[in-house]
Amino acid sequence: MKKLQAACLLIAACATAPLTQAAPIPDDEAAVAQIGQIVRAFQSAIIAKDRAALESMFLASDNSWLMVAGEPARLKPGLPWVRPDNYRRFAEFVGNSKVPVEERFYDVRIHSNGAVGTVYFNFDFLMDGKVTNDGSESWHLVRTENGWKISSMVYSIGRPAKMNG
Repeated sequence: MKKLQAACLLIAACATAPLTQAAPIPDDEAAVAQIGQIVRAFQSAIIAKDRAALESMFLASDNSWLMVAGEPARLKPGLPWVRPDNYRRFAEFVGNSKVPVEERFYDVRIHSNGAVGTVYFNFDFLMDGKVTNDGSESWHLVRTENGWKISSMVYSIGRPAKMNG
């Protein structure tokens, strides 16, 4: 019984104790600049419909791509709120588009310690000059022997995405 009481007291103390914060690690400015180049190259590759360039920015395996409904009520009935996909299908979609495509980024935030990095931004996606979806997007990047590569991408959509169903 005493062990149970001690465990309960410990749990209560931990639950009410303030979270300890370590001193923030400053960003590696060179890595942030290199990741910024990837962000700009990504946008340029979409406009150029350059499938190979888009694919080269991702890890060839061990990556993920998820679409999350930002406004589930606007999705077609029966569609899941979270849908997996992959960068190859996106690159194929962009490369085969019959109309101009573009993704515009706003409020881009990049952080990196030189080995891993994150990018977070708001976006809108245009097809033939018209916004087809918008939302927020987050990337995880890793520094590889061949430069920075996107290892995962998660994005929300506010408008139904024509390319995703």
